[in-house]
Amino acid sequence: MGTYPIFRDQRATMPPMPDRSKDWLLQAERDLEQARASMRDGRHEWACFAAQQAAEKAAKGLHLAKGQEAWGHVVATLLGQLPVEVPAVLIEKARVLDNFSVATRYVNGHPAGAPFEHYGPLQIARRSSNTGDARFAR
Repeated sequence: MGTYPIFRDQRATMPPMPDRSKDWLLQAERDLEQARASMRDGRHEWACFAAQQAAEKAAKGLHLAKGQEAWGHVVATLLGQLPVEVPAVLIEKARVLDNFSVATRYVNGHPAGAPFEHYGPLQIARRSSNTGDARFAR
């Protein structure tokens, strides 16, 4: 069990975290559904972001299923920190998805133009082939 500071010189024991891996994996599936719906609606920037979120949540769910916590939002890093061997091609695909975390949502993610002006069918095609692989450990 871990400890955390309460006051400067006191420590208390933290209870073990409950296994919420299934919740993370279920939400990852729902985010992937949202990515597909956004793709059908032509909202390419949201499809890309939802795909990145699906992969991030799936990776965090896998960490919890393996008995460890995971922090951060970089999918390639999260996959690389898993206690199982992750195929290198999957980490490379995660790097593509990692590019969709911020710039798909914020105007200042690009030098000019709204985010939706920077994403289209090409990014969606790349995203589609990358996100489905997040299920490799199931």
